[in-house]
Amino acid sequence: MIMTFVVGAVLGLGVFLLGFALIPQRAGLVQRLAAFDQARYAAARPAYRTVPGESEFSRRLGSALAKFCAEQGWEFRSLRSSLSLVDRSFENYLATKILLGVFGLIFAPLLFVLVSLAGIRISIVLPVWAGLVMGLIFFALPDLELRQKVAQRRRDFRHAVGAFLDLVAMNLSGGRGVPEALMAASEIGSGWAMWRIREALVNARITGQTPWQALGVLGDEVKVDELRDLAAALSLVSEDGAKVRESLSTRAASLRRRELADLQGEAGERSQSMLVAQMVLCAAFLIFLIYPAVKVMLGF
Repeated sequence: MIMTFVVGAVLGLGVFLLGFALIPQRAGLVQRLAAFDQARYAAARPAYRTVPGESEFSRRLGSALAKFCAEQGWEFRSLRSSLSLVDRSFENYLATKILLGVFGLIFAPLLFVLVSLAGIRISIVLPVWAGLVMGLIFFALPDLELRQKVAQRRRDFRHAVGAFLDLVAMNLSGGRGVPEALMAASEIGSGWAMWRIREALVNARITGQTPWQALGVLGDEVKVDELRDLAAALSLVSEDGAKVRESLSTRAASLRRRELADLQGEAGERSQSMLVAQMVLCAAFLIFLIYPAVKVMLGF
């Protein structure tokens, strides 16, 4: 009786949410302003990037979900920043979460049907709760994947910033000004991080911003503190080339030392993990050797 009530409540909630999403609502002032900001963001960047192997249904579902979020005034700026860092669209991310959640939700009941057809009797409570748990787990999988990729991308970006600082310092030593040195240094590298820096500098030249302002905006977008600190330092000492060279060289050395310390910390953690795994294997082997003797002594 209670299980029937729970299933009915879940189905009723799903129908209610579906109807709430399909019924057009009158947008308020806050939602209209959010939609206006979203339109500006879409004009500055491609609204949707096609993912290889993505189906037409997934693209339409992602576009519908993104439109619904925009109508409700949900901006998800931090999420969009992370997706931009890994070169993934907001629409594809939403569609992936929903489709994985639905797959996890229906996987357990389908498995229950197959087991029932095979003649094995299982209570209906087990597949319902298993479907809910698996739906939540599958729904959270894109978040875990995105977090790992973003962390890796930010580490790569910090490494590229260190190389960029060295290149800028060398260009300044050659007699170039700060804006020219920044652009020349960004044109040397061919990685995705250098491409993002070069794109920011080119857009700054078109829009009339200073290069350090563009670097600060890029640092806020990708959440890399080193790039924001570089923009702040350049805005303070841009008039004195010697101080700029000294500051950049010092920052590049500091970034290398920090990166080396992080690598040593990761190596130490992996060594500890390997040590624990070896101890577990040794303990299991000792138990395997001792068990026959203990069995004979105790008379089992």
